[in-house]
Amino acid sequence: MAPTPKRSFLTLLLLLSLSALFLFSLYHSSTPPLHASPSFLTQNPCNPTSQTTNDNKIFTLTIKVLAFNRISSLSRCLRSLSGADYGGDRVNLHVYIDHFRVLEDGSASLDEKLNESQRILDFVDGFSWRFGEKLVHYRTGNVGLQAQWLEAWWPSSDDEFAFVVEDDLEVSPLYYKFLRGLIENYYYNASNFSPWIYGASLQRPRFVPGKHGNKLELDSDTRIFLYQLVGTWGQLLFPRHWKEFRLWYDTHKAKDIKPFLQGMVTTGWYKKMGERIWTPWFIKFIHSHGYFNLYTSFPHERALSVSHRDAGVNYRKTAGPDSYLLDKNSLDFDLLEMQPLSKLKWYDFCFRQVLPDRVVRSINELGSVLHSLQKLETVILVSVHKVPQTVTRNLLCHFERLNIVNYILVGPKSNFLLGLARRGHPVIDADQFLDNMQARKFKTSSIELMKDISVKAYVVKKALELGYNIWVMDGNTLPVSGDLFLDSINPSYDFYFENTFKVLLVKSSSSAKKIWVEDLINKVALMGESSKGNDDRNFVYIVTKLLEQMGVKNKCIDKMSFDLNIDASNRNQTSLADGKKMVFWSYDMDTDVIRKRLEELGMWIVDGDSSCSAVVCHQS
Repeated sequence: MAPTPKRSFLTLLLLLSLSALFLFSLYHSSTPPLHASPSFLTQNPCNPTSQTTNDNKIFTLTIKVLAFNRISSLSRCLRSLSGADYGGDRVNLHVYIDHFRVLEDGSASLDEKLNESQRILDFVDGFSWRFGEKLVHYRTGNVGLQAQWLEAWWPSSDDEFAFVVEDDLEVSPLYYKFLRGLIENYYYNASNFSPWIYGASLQRPRFVPGKHGNKLELDSDTRIFLYQLVGTWGQLLFPRHWKEFRLWYDTHKAKDIKPFLQGMVTTGWYKKMGERIWTPWFIKFIHSHGYFNLYTSFPHERALSVSHRDAGVNYRKTAGPDSYLLDKNSLDFDLLEMQPLSKLKWYDFCFRQVLPDRVVRSINELGSVLHSLQKLETVILVSVHKVPQTVTRNLLCHFERLNIVNYILVGPKSNFLLGLARRGHPVIDADQFLDNMQARKFKTSSIELMKDISVKAYVVKKALELGYNIWVMDGNTLPVSGDLFLDSINPSYDFYFENTFKVLLVKSSSSAKKIWVEDLINKVALMGESSKGNDDRNFVYIVTKLLEQMGVKNKCIDKMSFDLNIDASNRNQTSLADGKKMVFWSYDMDTDVIRKRLEELGMWIVDGDSSCSAVVCHQS
């Protein structure tokens, strides 16, 4: 019997399906899996997929182009972006076009503005982007550069990145491979990751915003470094930090808190231009949180992102390229060779080097940190035991204002103390330090106080061994001047003290070194543990009593000429008399009262974010 037409059709359909399945399996068996090597080596640029790191972490990157009314600038920018090597990665392009302003002076007719906008839209619509999604956002009204930046992105996950470029930028064909390398090395590599890094700028570093800051100079070996300043000429933003900034911005804007930061050039910009610019807001946020940005330094004024500084919001007249574009022809080093984070240098807004994470947990670490304090004649040891956090921050702001850099803080281990170390303040973890010293175990109810006393004794001994004078003070004192009273030291004495506000100065001398030995440290601990009340259970009182028993000469500091007590008994004094070296208060004072009294004296210089209200630069 001959087959029916229907049965013949089904047989043919079955054969075609089996053939298609065979060809599909053959193709995929010859294609390597995505995780076999970095995606930019395996993917087809005509059919891009999501980025995958060497550790199989999938992330996305979107380019955010901010445009206005400069079609020639935008054309140059987009063409440079499309000419970059994406190695098969999927990279999305979002173009944000701000609406024209309707000017009352009639400098340009409405028809001219409409025609210009139409030309820009036609160009962007016809622009081919083969690497991923292309999205065009055309605003209905003029919002300005601040809203263009702030409203361009809200990350959907911690694995979504944005690379923001303004329309007068031109990028190197190499820019994406470098950005990808940064993300892999400093975001997804746990050994190099730091939660205090908010992104990376591809522009050539040229600007120091802190007034009277250092000249921006780097050695020839520096390729990548960390700098607090945001770089708006090609800025990669990390998702978590951008979300945190946006929420911080919303809170401050709603409460009408201005982004004023004394001592910064950018504050003057904001006072002049107001909400037309956004960087003063971000700079204030970065300052309050202690965050840093990755930067590059390439020889011969080269960069991976170049601003042509075309006439617009920032420039009245076109200024031309700020640097030279790095490309394959000018590449004379390994662009993707990236040092470990531990080898990179950190710089603040004054372009002053920051030394983060100096935490002393042993006597050997103490020696290296003391050597790093830069001013070697005298070291200031400050106990922050029982000191409120905002009061400690205010003290550190005064240190910055007075250019006091030769200090080290001591206190019990806490996130606050480690946070101060991360910002560049050297600290001693009292708990770990004494554990490593195998010091005596205290059986008193005031264990933290006894740890504080013992650590102070060990630090003094080490400082004398290294040839440093050492001040010992508590965080309830505040220096008025940077010299304290070192200019009036009498060479006849090795020890100076004042028991009321608990300060001790030990001069570096052979005689002091012979006195301050292990036996004295043990006696200090014994006397502190046997003390009956708080009045005689403090480091300075114990030391001076022991020195008296030993017949050692010491000098009592003239309290009346040296300090101002801001306790309730002196509430009517609202100014500092000439010659006063320090302000003092008791530990019993409420934090709000301390703040009020210091505000009256002009000595409360912490803002609502518990950060310094000013950046004070002292040239190195």
